[in-house]
Amino acid sequence: MLIQIILFLLIGVFAGTLTGLIPGIHINLIGAILISLTASIYINPIYSITFVTSMAITHTFVDFIPSIFLGCSDTDTELSILPGHELLKDKRGYEAINLANKGSLIAIFLTIILIVPSFLFLEKSYSLIQNFIPYLLILISLILIFTEKKKFLGFFVLIFTGLLGFSVNTLEINQPLLPLLTGLFGASNIIISLKNKTQIPKQIISKSKVSIKRPIIGGILTAPICSFLPGMGGGQAAIIANTLKRNSKKQFLVLLGIINTLVMSFSFISLYLIQKTRTGAALAINEISNELNIEHIILIISIIIISGILAFFITDILSKYFAIKFEKINYKFLSISTLIILAIIVLIVSKGIGLIVLVISTLTGIYCIELKVRRTQMMGVLIIPTIIWLLGG
Repeated sequence: MLIQIILFLLIGVFAGTLTGLIPGIHINLIGAILISLTASIYINPIYSITFVTSMAITHTFVDFIPSIFLGCSDTDTELSILPGHELLKDKRGYEAINLANKGSLIAIFLTIILIVPSFLFLEKSYSLIQNFIPYLLILISLILIFTEKKKFLGFFVLIFTGLLGFSVNTLEINQPLLPLLTGLFGASNIIISLKNKTQIPKQIISKSKVSIKRPIIGGILTAPICSFLPGMGGGQAAIIANTLKRNSKKQFLVLLGIINTLVMSFSFISLYLIQKTRTGAALAINEISNELNIEHIILIISIIIISGILAFFITDILSKYFAIKFEKINYKFLSISTLIILAIIVLIVSKGIGLIVLVISTLTGIYCIELKVRRTQMMGVLIIPTIIWLLGG
């Protein structure tokens, strides 16, 4: 069995590398495909859990590459675009990815450190606050709005995207989050880069040393909490952490790496402790295993450690390669090609109605970005429907 586990771990790492590199191919989609496969073909749950965990953890490392080089992010890496693109335009795109990559590696070791406290406090804490979760989501949303310079516009974007998310949820559409989030956080960023005629200079391979104390403290304080709050992700956790302790731009990239991977890791721990799924990967594991036991969680923690270390080196190698070769790539052609690929993926998975949702969400994303508020406010697309559902609306 050990050989098979290692094999599925390596396949998962490979799959996570692909989902991280290719915009639109998210781990949620792969998880949904795996669930449908296991319904018709028997796969040992241990192997499936190994595959999903290693894929999900690897994705959290690699997905900073398209976020920074293309500006095509998902909901957990959208905040990397601003500081990441600033470094990219300053010839230091590799440095930006390296900082986030180091943060993700730090998160692997933080997961190990936080396991015991999580087992001691998470279950009891959740039982105390579960009835107040919708009000906590409202409170956190208000805090995020009040950190905006343009508070009214921040509130408007939160509600506006929330209504879009609620409307799409009423449609009969396969994988509705695919066109919805791809448009808001991926295609819209690419189109804006094309509109602004972004010029990417020749990159240099450089690294920088930053203090990791503040990012670590911020990640520890916020990521475990946001990992069991529905609708909350790495972006919101990063804003809250940065509000508690102000980070420099480079520290912020480390913070994003820490939170992105820590939230994913804790989603598996939360699944075991409170039986709630907060990520697509956790949902897939829940469907596959029916109920996690202590042996499963030990396996998951082991896979997190091994796949995280492998993903760190894979991301470093790939980001260095992209940085060296990027000047030879036609940025406009690459961006348009990416948009076409996104549209094809949406058409295949979510059909024609998904393509309509993609266009609407892309236009919404462009409009909201042009309002010059933080892109995390567009997470209202998930938060508002969640609040309505929890309040029984």
